[in-house]
Amino acid sequence: MTEQELDFTIDTLGECKLPNPLKYADSTGLKHSNYVEDDQYIIWDVYAHKGRESLPQGKGTMMEKAGPRPKIYFNPNHVHAAIVTCGGLCPGLNDVIRSLVRNLWYGYGVRRITGIQYGFKGFLPEYNFPVIELNPDIVDDIHKIGGTMLGSSRGGNDTPAVVDAIERMNLNILFTIGGDGTQRGALAVAEEIERRNLKVTVVGIPKTIDNDLSFIQRSFGFETAVSKAVQVVTGAHVEADSAIHGIGLVKVMGRDSGFIASHTALASTEVNFVLIPEVDFDLGGPSGFLEALKKRLQARKHAVIVVAEGAGQKYLARSEEKDASGNRRLGDIGVFLRDKISEFFRTQKMEINLRYIDPSYIIRSAPAEPNDSLYCARLGANAVHAAMTGRTKMLVSLWSNKFVHVPIKMATYNRNYVNPEGSLWRDVIEATRQPVTMLSELGK
Repeated sequence: MTEQELDFTIDTLGECKLPNPLKYADSTGLKHSNYVEDDQYIIWDVYAHKGRESLPQGKGTMMEKAGPRPKIYFNPNHVHAAIVTCGGLCPGLNDVIRSLVRNLWYGYGVRRITGIQYGFKGFLPEYNFPVIELNPDIVDDIHKIGGTMLGSSRGGNDTPAVVDAIERMNLNILFTIGGDGTQRGALAVAEEIERRNLKVTVVGIPKTIDNDLSFIQRSFGFETAVSKAVQVVTGAHVEADSAIHGIGLVKVMGRDSGFIASHTALASTEVNFVLIPEVDFDLGGPSGFLEALKKRLQARKHAVIVVAEGAGQKYLARSEEKDASGNRRLGDIGVFLRDKISEFFRTQKMEINLRYIDPSYIIRSAPAEPNDSLYCARLGANAVHAAMTGRTKMLVSLWSNKFVHVPIKMATYNRNYVNPEGSLWRDVIEATRQPVTMLSELGK
């Protein structure tokens, strides 16, 4: 995306005329919390080059700062808000639900809060799922358990039917907690709402355990996922180090982006090979992965491999089948590597002891760890502030360590990838000491 194509303008339902019940300060220096003014922004590109002019200020360079405003759009006494969780599970879903409910209830005095069960399908009459009335008592302890109290599902993107249900329920605010497919669906819902001239705001909280949405510094649940993956890698390392030519093979989440695999390797320092979707590798050949693994075993007698689920898909039969979220179904790279490694060393007449571990569902269903819980609480609070001012078609994001508003269109325009030429991947190479390339032809 070029600078000319970037546009961080946030849509609103109209002018904010009502005083905010939060009663924060209008100016600094009063020794208590302040409102955020509408002229406060964060420059999205923090990089600078000596001798070059800085980016001009405008809709393509500046992100709107998140937080409570002095004036709000909705009368809290009239608001009916709904919350929906979609897609796969992720640590922190219940934390976000809890934060949304508590900030609506205690901060703004909103008393009509509805939980939609099982994703967008909960809006569709053919499923007939009952809604859940939400209040602080109901959500008080949900952050202590994994999953989502509302249930989740993929699909259900019958946009006209969803908006029909929103009209029947007389909703004013919809919070969508989900990843790329969810937020694309939310944007379609918001556009249909606009076509019908309804005064309903749609605000998203980005949930993608792979950390692959654009303009999202990190997604909630990511740190918990890395922490749990590190524990698994530790076990795999113990197994490998205690066996003759032991190999620990761990598969982690990462359909298109290898952030979890990369961060796990750096956090554990016990990983010798990281395979991610963004970096191609060959299995065979003098510079391929299998030869590199053999050299590692000969030198150090054991090895630990972390592979992202989307890596090495060129070796697997390509499926055109898609899941309900529109994602192409992947082949199982973990099982494939397990079998290929075993076959290779049989031909080498070299004894190995391989342990393959796929902890994906254990990681996804774990409760959020403290740092993620804190992050979820702040995401939820800022989502409520944005919704009460009538902002719509947007996500709450962290960028340059500041909470900002990002249009859904920008966040879902492209996937966020590990840059093979960037510092993260360079750090992974240095930590694992794996070859810079495992392609048979350098620069292939």
